[in-house]
Amino acid sequence: MPLLGSIIKRAYALRNMPVEKKLSVLHPATAQEEQLRKLVRKAQFTAFGEHYKFAKLLNSENIVEDFRKSVPMHDYKSMYKRWWYRSLNGETYVAWPGKVKYFALSSGTSEASSKYIPVTSDMLRSIRRASIRQLVSMVKYRFPLDFYEKGILMIGGSTHLQYNGTYYEGDLSGITAGNLPFWFQHFYKPGRSISKTSDWSTKLKEMVRKAPTWDIGVIVGVPAWVQILMEKIIEEYKVNTIHDIWPNLSVYVHSGVSFKPYLKSFEKLVARPLIYNESYLASEGYVAFQNNPNSKGMEMVLDNGVFYEFVPFTKNNFDEDGNLRENPEVKFIDEVEKDKEYALLMSSNAGAWRYLLGDTIKFINKERSEIAITGRTKHFISICGEHLSQDNMNRAVELLQDELDIEVKEFTMTGVGHGTLFAHHWYIGTDQPLDVELAAKKLDSYLCNLNDDYRVERMEAIKEVFVSVLPTQVFYDYMKSLGKEGSANKFPRVLKNSRKEEWEQYLKDLDLIS
Repeated sequence: MPLLGSIIKRAYALRNMPVEKKLSVLHPATAQEEQLRKLVRKAQFTAFGEHYKFAKLLNSENIVEDFRKSVPMHDYKSMYKRWWYRSLNGETYVAWPGKVKYFALSSGTSEASSKYIPVTSDMLRSIRRASIRQLVSMVKYRFPLDFYEKGILMIGGSTHLQYNGTYYEGDLSGITAGNLPFWFQHFYKPGRSISKTSDWSTKLKEMVRKAPTWDIGVIVGVPAWVQILMEKIIEEYKVNTIHDIWPNLSVYVHSGVSFKPYLKSFEKLVARPLIYNESYLASEGYVAFQNNPNSKGMEMVLDNGVFYEFVPFTKNNFDEDGNLRENPEVKFIDEVEKDKEYALLMSSNAGAWRYLLGDTIKFINKERSEIAITGRTKHFISICGEHLSQDNMNRAVELLQDELDIEVKEFTMTGVGHGTLFAHHWYIGTDQPLDVELAAKKLDSYLCNLNDDYRVERMEAIKEVFVSVLPTQVFYDYMKSLGKEGSANKFPRVLKNSRKEEWEQYLKDLDLIS
């Protein structure tokens, strides 16, 4: 009898009993107000808390409203320039009590350079709590006992962090993997030695080499790199599917990007369907995870060291480049509406305060606070008012794959000038033949149906839709050229400004475009 599995499942079941149906589920607004009060109380003696008179806020009868009035919104540049750089230099009690030991380097899909995001001990504890809750939720899938003894392969950044005199820096996935609880080490793969490897190619080879010795039940990671790993394993051992190597593989936990464009190619790598479970772990904190097998959304974690606000993602609140306008409208958790897009503001136990996370979400179930990620505030195209979201793009590519029976493993798009008007240029990553004119016609048709603004502007200002078909490897090689290969790095779905110019020059140097 798998004794360890029995103990683990029993522990999971006990933690998942109805009595733990938390305040955050029954009364989200109350839970969130309580989190805000805890954050303000703990940070009141920091430089940030003293500047914005947190001690006075604690006496407020309406702390949410007074917090909004007292503390301005911040993007990364304003938060870093005024506060976080001081923590980076070793100063204590800046935006959160104590010294910041770790800084997560963001993947930098929106900006040309990486961001330094503080990771405090309190934040790490919150991430561990949320991760355990996600593991607990797996009891709802009614796996056999021995499933809970299988390995969990986490494909993330290197746990060998760079020390810079006063702090350690690296990917958040590497920081969290290096701080796993002792009891989890039994399940964790690829293990300490391989996890320390910083070079993705070397790490990939080592994982392929060790793959037959592991009994994997769960894989966690960004779709593109997980897919590459599975393809390499299948090729190396000359098998038909990944289940020939890992027969007990049952769950894939994905995060960071929409999984829908990858689904078709994933299905060819497995012998039987996997359970796809989504999580939302940003560099700034653990936001949500899929807690219900029958739900298409993720349940927000509302009682775990983060206070959220929601900015309607409209042209009244954001300019054409995705920057906040002055005095944007802001909603609290009990004021949001279903199926409307919002940009997330976060105040957290890592010392982020009314911080624009950069992601856009929509609520698909208000009662359970379940959300879906729709894109990034800067990853949309609106060169003439079409306001085309990443969610629209993902859906269009999904439809293209289904109708033409092709696999599109990566894609991106840009807005370009076309004479006196405009055009959209798609770059489609596929290793199958694809007629560019047919692809352009299909994508255009899908988007006209998905987005009313696009349909109007397509008749008036967007005069052409261009498609360039590229080998999938071109996308991965480009990321490698930027030092962003593997781990949690994602290829941006929209390229603007300098990123657009760099991408186009890269393709010209390879003679892939003229």
